Amino acid sequence: IKMAGDSRSPDVDTDGSEKNEETEIVVNVGGVRQVFYGDNLNQYPETRLAELINCLSGGYDSIFSLCDDYDPGKREFYFDRDPDAFKCIIDVYYFGEIHMKKGICPICFKNEMEFWKVDLKFLDDCCKTHLSEKKEELEEIARRVQLILDDLGVDASESRWKRCQKYIWKFLEKPESSYPARVIAVLSFLFILISSVVMCVGTIPDLQVVDAEGNRVEHPTLDSIETACIGWFTMEYVLRLISSPNKLHFALSFMNIVDVLAILPFYVSLTLTHLGAKLMELSNVQQAVQALRIMRIARIFKLARHSSGLQTLTYALKRSFKELGLLLMYLAVGIFVFSALGYTMEQSHPETLFKSIPQSFWWAIITMTTVGYGDIYPKTTLGKLNAAISFLCGVIAIALPIHPIINNFVRYYNKQRVLETAAKHELELMELNSAEVKAANSKSEPEDLAREGKEGPFYSSRLKVSHSDTFIHLLSEEKHYRTRLQSCK
Repeated sequence: IKMAGDSRSPDVDTDGSEKNEETEIVVNVGGVRQVFYGDNLNQYPETRLAELINCLSGGYDSIFSLCDDYDPGKREFYFDRDPDAFKCIIDVYYFGEIHMKKGICPICFKNEMEFWKVDLKFLDDCCKTHLSEKKEELEEIARRVQLILDDLGVDASESRWKRCQKYIWKFLEKPESSYPARVIAVLSFLFILISSVVMCVGTIPDLQVVDAEGNRVEHPTLDSIETACIGWFTMEYVLRLISSPNKLHFALSFMNIVDVLAILPFYVSLTLTHLGAKLMELSNVQQAVQALRIMRIARIFKLARHSSGLQTLTYALKRSFKELGLLLMYLAVGIFVFSALGYTMEQSHPETLFKSIPQSFWWAIITMTTVGYGDIYPKTTLGKLNAAISFLCGVIAIALPIHPIINNFVRYYNKQRVLETAAKHELELMELNSAEVKAANSKSEPEDLAREGKEGPFYSSRLKVSHSDTFIHLLSEEKHYRTRLQSCK
């Protein structure tokens, strides 16, 4: 900082507030020099720049507590910080708010604001959104890395049952953990497909048989295949429930509820078949069993557990509720208007198919959605004109929200791929850091090997030590290394 207001001495009179307000300072940040005035800086006295005004009176200790270097000949202070971020941060002294420039990492910008002691409340809401999104991404990376580290680590203090529980959980829930786990995932996927195919094939009349009461039922071979599939699903669900670290969260998870809905109808129908006939009429039992067997279609949703594409599609639809709501609103308004017009215009025709406005809703739905079954159609000229307009409005209404929905799908899919890659890179950095630590401590290796029997495998313990380099508190509070997550720009 160069004091341009006083050429005799760099010291500033702390008792002279007017002198402080008239003080002109020049700050050198990363080779870029900026000029400030005391009256602007004193608006926020708790910031680092405002503290610079009075730092010269405190001596070199006070000076170097605020800056990286000081040249007494030029009376200039140096800061080894990002000049681009600094140009954005100084807006608070002139406009009372800060906008983050495009291309700057939000986390790095937050760190810069903390260095210059500027409160985050001055950051505009639009930029806070980018910061929160970046935090969520980094927390997701940290969560994935932590899960991998937990899988690699072995806690000798845990009981044998706990270790077995973790092994079963990884075996069934994490196909990427080992080759046998991949085989189990493929088998589960095949059982889902086989069960779905059997459910469909069992409805073919030529493959059905007649029971003792004269009713057509599924072939016994198909029933046996169905029983085997249900046995696999049941065993898989029970093992996953037993090995789950949080059983309440596991039971209330949406996909696990789907698993229960796919399994439960088989046992309920089996119970009704053998015991229900004694409590109710046989026809009622058969109707109940038939209704429960229809619920078997829920097992097709089990494919979402093994398909990242279906998971991405589900998330995209959840993020597109607003667009889907607008679509339904447009269609609802159009259906009501065009069905009422169609009913009114078709009343003059003696053979009209529009008997009432509620009945015309069906015609408006299949017309606006461009299906057009042809079971109900207008016969008058005005009715045909109304149908043409409703068709065009339906095409426009359906086409409007398609682009935002596709964008949500692509954005989430690309984000998941980036997070997976980032987690792998972070693990690679941890391995490199652990190798450096191992090389630096090669002289004390015999002691480390002696502790290996008490603390677990050497590789896992080293990896856990090295993962504390990340700044994400989810992984560790300590910081020993500066990694890609800390230095992202």
